[in-house]
Amino acid sequence: MSTPFPPQSMSVVEALQRAQAHWNAGQAAQAEQYCQRVLAALPGQADALHLLGLMAHRFGNLDLAIAYLREACIAPNAPAMYLSNLAEMLRQRGWLADAEEAGRRAVATDGTLVSAWNNLGIVLQEAGKYDASRECLERVVALQPDSHDAWNNLANTCRRMERFDLAESHYRRAIALNPSYAVAHSNLAYLLSTQGHAEAAAALARRAIELNPKFIDAYLNLVDVEISRRHYEAALRVLDELRAFAPEHPAALISCAKALRHVERNEEALTFARQAVALMPQSADGHCTLATVLQSLGHTEEALAEFAKAAQLPGAVAADALLGRATLLLEAGRKDEALAAFDHARQAFPDSAPILAGRAEAHLFHEGDPDFAALEAVLGEGERRGLPDRIAVHFALGKAYLDTKDSARAFVHLNEGNRLKRSTFAYDVAAAGEWMARVAEAFPAERFAQWQGLGVASDMPVFVLGMPRSGTTLIEQIVSSHPSVTGAGELSALAHVIEANGTFPDIVGQLTPERLAALGGEYLRRVTPLAKGRPHLVDKMPANFFYAGLIALMLPGARIIHTRRNAVDTCLSCYTKLFGGDQSFAYNLTELGTFYGHYERLMTHWRVVLPADRFIEVDYEAVVDDLEGEARRLIAFLGLPWDDACLKFHENQRVVRTASVNQVRQPIYRSAKGRWRAHADQLGDLLAALGMAP
Repeated sequence: MSTPFPPQSMSVVEALQRAQAHWNAGQAAQAEQYCQRVLAALPGQADALHLLGLMAHRFGNLDLAIAYLREACIAPNAPAMYLSNLAEMLRQRGWLADAEEAGRRAVATDGTLVSAWNNLGIVLQEAGKYDASRECLERVVALQPDSHDAWNNLANTCRRMERFDLAESHYRRAIALNPSYAVAHSNLAYLLSTQGHAEAAAALARRAIELNPKFIDAYLNLVDVEISRRHYEAALRVLDELRAFAPEHPAALISCAKALRHVERNEEALTFARQAVALMPQSADGHCTLATVLQSLGHTEEALAEFAKAAQLPGAVAADALLGRATLLLEAGRKDEALAAFDHARQAFPDSAPILAGRAEAHLFHEGDPDFAALEAVLGEGERRGLPDRIAVHFALGKAYLDTKDSARAFVHLNEGNRLKRSTFAYDVAAAGEWMARVAEAFPAERFAQWQGLGVASDMPVFVLGMPRSGTTLIEQIVSSHPSVTGAGELSALAHVIEANGTFPDIVGQLTPERLAALGGEYLRRVTPLAKGRPHLVDKMPANFFYAGLIALMLPGARIIHTRRNAVDTCLSCYTKLFGGDQSFAYNLTELGTFYGHYERLMTHWRVVLPADRFIEVDYEAVVDDLEGEARRLIAFLGLPWDDACLKFHENQRVVRTASVNQVRQPIYRSAKGRWRAHADQLGDLLAALGMAP
């Protein structure tokens, strides 16, 4: 039964009291009637507007809620609680500057209102104003020391300030105060993930989901953990669970885009990223994610624009956006612009380890370079810095000291950076060798004779493969300088296509002509758009050497180019790089040398069984000594007419997204030949593993 409309004689105070009573009783329609009657009598009455704003917020109409709250807070003497609630709603909408203004009015109006300090602290946290946020939230825990929410919020700010010791302590305090507090479990999971403790982080995130099966942040943190350890399919499964009940949550859409980009489902990733930005146009993370997806698709100018937007928006990802923009400019061969962009990023975020490390990669160090002190200062903070930061800076300093010919100091940092990186994952190089032996056994010579002519006959794909740092990028750059060839970089498409069909090499014995053709067709479906209409596309994923035998069966028209380089030079170059992809063998000198031996044995097998007209080998040293001769040999192997552009590969302005981005922008140079000899004293374990005398 509906409540009669309030009589004309009812006072405003009585009407508001009844409105609040109905709202408390869950009778929203009746509460709204009383509020609207108050506003009819007194337009702009703050209490009625505030209650209507709370009601609109409860029912999911955030824009209407903000409109009511803004009107309620117009008066100079607006209550602090109303201002604080407005700040929180504006924060939820992503309007952080307006939220900060409302929050500061709230605490100025009533400095004892705990919720106002708390809401302002969270707004400042999301705006990247961490010192001010910490001051607000420390005030909150001082006023409410038994509040698990307060300790959690303070921990969030400490984490973003990279005070990880304090952050972990505060999260654990929150959990001790309330063991069923899913939020703190989830946030601690995220913190431990950034510290390289993936198993503990995943367990905490799952515990948070058990405590609250619809807690979105817990799913997102579990996704981040899975992505950090490259369990991309597991991350996508978690996202499927999340999207079952939150299909249009912007952060979930952003995470979907990130995970899909990692498995090179970039068109799908682009759809999710654009949808997230449309839903939340003021989201810096959304624009930054969209930029990275556009970068992967080769849309350089649009990606640069999205990075710029992300850097200008309030939030905690501005540093990532500035770094992303500088890195993309470097990949695009615009080195002067890239160095200027790195300088701008460093000025904006002078303590950012990723920016310092990224700039170090693009910068040639000299004695007394001021960047040495900046990098050393990061390491001086010890475990207050996250593990990824410390790893990146050790590699950056290793590179810096190599620039200045200080081998001993370089290897102090390279050894520690590699040790720390190796501690973050499990790896068994002997098992890897056994697996590669099984790969060779799965492809006897008879198999090629038996299945000759099956698969998909397209001659579009050109696979450049071999050990990382063996010259694969140089060969791709030479070949892709031909007008008939597009260089697509390091694609994981082949591995994803193969692994989606079962465990390799076990699946080889189960293959039929139809399945071979399906494998080849699916690979072509994924990569053809990247060819940009040219007849040939180079897939320069070094690790495709594992699959060379299957390439020749599923894509018998494809060409395979195996690049080789001096074994010690190759391994040394691997050891000096912090790879973006999964190169688990590269972070220990003994394992690196052992892996190289397994690789050589597999390549010896491919050399015997692969069709000679589809498989060629090129030595890095031979290219250095005779660029034109080797380039002409490669172009002839592809069945293409010669083009002099292949000798001007360093002028090719295509985007290069590998650890060799700097080298391929230079003409051929000989200084990398025999490079290892200057560091022989540091390489005893590697030389021993390679079977060479120290």
